[in-house]
Amino acid sequence: MPRRSLFDLSTLVLASLAVVAALVAYRRDPGLPWIGARTGLSMVWFMLPRLVPALILAGMLQVLIPQETVARYFGRESGLSAILMASGAGILTPGGPMVSVPLLVVLANSGMALGPLVAYMTSWSLFGVQRIIAWEAPLMGWRFVVIRVLPSLAFPIIAGWLVKLYYHE
Repeated sequence: MPRRSLFDLSTLVLASLAVVAALVAYRRDPGLPWIGARTGLSMVWFMLPRLVPALILAGMLQVLIPQETVARYFGRESGLSAILMASGAGILTPGGPMVSVPLLVVLANSGMALGPLVAYMTSWSLFGVQRIIAWEAPLMGWRFVVIRVLPSLAFPIIAGWLVKLYYHE
């Protein structure tokens, strides 16, 4: 994984937004920034026990998954089958972004081409099976889930194929 600066663009944007939000909160009530900071820091303690193992798992996967295998099945020379397999894997990947994003980084560092990477992430974003079972179906009903999912099934494949077609690595 390439080393990045501590203050990359996304960090600077997030920090700037936090400062602006704190200033707006202060204008409403001088005590609000402290309450907001305490609430935000409590989220750190909630996420840290989940984030650390997820990142360690991502590192372990990177040393356990042979790069040659990833490159052979999902590399630059892979075709539509890699995009289809990546789309299926995205549907089946459990958990939130603390699982899927580190896994995506591992796959990218192991030689997975951009087309399958985009198909995987698009599929995970649209069709996370655990989210459908835990949230969408109970709250919106299976009819809604079917109506939402069926027209969207082609999106990950189209996204991966377009990346493969127009973006040459």
